[in-house]
Amino acid sequence: QVQLVESGGGLVQPGGSLRLSCAASGSILSINTMGWYRQAPGKQRELVAAITRGGSTNYADSAKGRFTISRDNAKDTVYLQMNSLKPEDTAVYYCNGLLNVRGVIGARNYWGQGTQVTVSS
Repeated sequence: QVQLVESGGGLVQPGGSLRLSCAASGSILSINTMGWYRQAPGKQRELVAAITRGGSTNYADSAKGRFTISRDNAKDTVYLQMNSLKPEDTAVYYCNGLLNVRGVIGARNYWGQGTQVTVSS
């Protein structure tokens, strides 16, 4: 069994900050790209940011300059530091990882259960 467990969501005022964490656990052989996605009510899930094992990053235009993705390979954990939050950032944020898992041929995508981020005054 493989799990991705997110934490750090919550309610924050506009202009505030939050730090999301996602820890992977289980029979993991290696983790390739990890990323954060979000889904607002009535909208499709969208990529927020992604990071390769080597540290190369990719951001949605809406996240550039405000969000920072990072990872700790020793802890199989990815982070998303979100600053200058806006009401339109309100969504459920999902962690995603491309993992090689013991007993499974080839890398596969795994998802966390999601964590709610609400930006409101």
